[in-house]
Amino acid sequence: MSARGKAPRYWFEGPVPWHARLLSKAYAGAIALRMRLFRLRLLRRVRIARPVVVVGNLIAGGSGKTPLAIVLVERLRAAGWNPGVATRGYGRDDAGTPRWVDEDTDPVLGGDEPVLIARRTGVRVRADADRVAGARALVAAGCDIVVCDDGLQHYRLRRDIEIEVIDGRRRYGNGQLLPAGPLREPAVRGESCDFRVLNVGGDAIEAGFGEWPMRLVADHAQPLVGVRPMPLSAFVGKRVHAVAGIGNPERFFDTLRSHGIAVVPHAFADHHRYAAQDLEFGSDLPVLMTEKDAVKCRPFATGRHFSVPVRAELPEAFWVALLDRLSTLKPTAS
Repeated sequence: MSARGKAPRYWFEGPVPWHARLLSKAYAGAIALRMRLFRLRLLRRVRIARPVVVVGNLIAGGSGKTPLAIVLVERLRAAGWNPGVATRGYGRDDAGTPRWVDEDTDPVLGGDEPVLIARRTGVRVRADADRVAGARALVAAGCDIVVCDDGLQHYRLRRDIEIEVIDGRRRYGNGQLLPAGPLREPAVRGESCDFRVLNVGGDAIEAGFGEWPMRLVADHAQPLVGVRPMPLSAFVGKRVHAVAGIGNPERFFDTLRSHGIAVVPHAFADHHRYAAQDLEFGSDLPVLMTEKDAVKCRPFATGRHFSVPVRAELPEAFWVALLDRLSTLKPTAS
């Protein structure tokens, strides 16, 4: 089963099939060989002319990277930086073709997450499977810092700061490597990251030692047709269809339930490419969806369709520590 589709149950509970354990050993060997090649400099790491911050995770599927990348860009800009975002743009049709992405780019061509980032931040976004080329394009366009949305495992691009994002509920699942478990790399890899952010969502989950808690706050719904937002309180006590094609759909459904909304859940695979019939549920209830889904559903949306934006909130001490690290890397004006 694809890491981008529905995660196998045994990643988080129950026995692991023997064939998955066998393939996991082969995967572990491939990871070890690749890292050895980098250590021996037979595979080359490339440093670009500006600082690079990577926001990534160790497990397959979503953990909250994109909301953190968005607020990171906003904080960097407020601190006087001119950030740009480098991303692979998973699932786009022309994945082999580098592309500038803005808020009007078709998600089929630009990818859902790059379009969402461009829409929310307004900064330059470059979708390119080659992160080095993407980062260089951003620098050439005038960006003085590059934020990589995902790419923790893309070692060819040297980075100055690594931020690991951990799902507070699922963490590392059964702790095994793909495909026996959800891990792309051994869990110990997280210890080498500069910052470890625990996505607690809206839950009362305690961050562990060395972890920074990140809350995802949702308080309004944005109509896909129209401009006037509605408070989520307007849906309290009402039944709605809830649509989520993300790595962990249940987190979105639980967010709505925490607001007193009666949810009829509709989970789709991560990065699902929607068609109008996907949103035909046989009733005229309101349809609430994640922002990532909304960028793909706008062409056929009606007045019943709403996106629910989330904003990431972290302790102020996190930003002080991060910006202090970056201040030593900022080029001085000539």
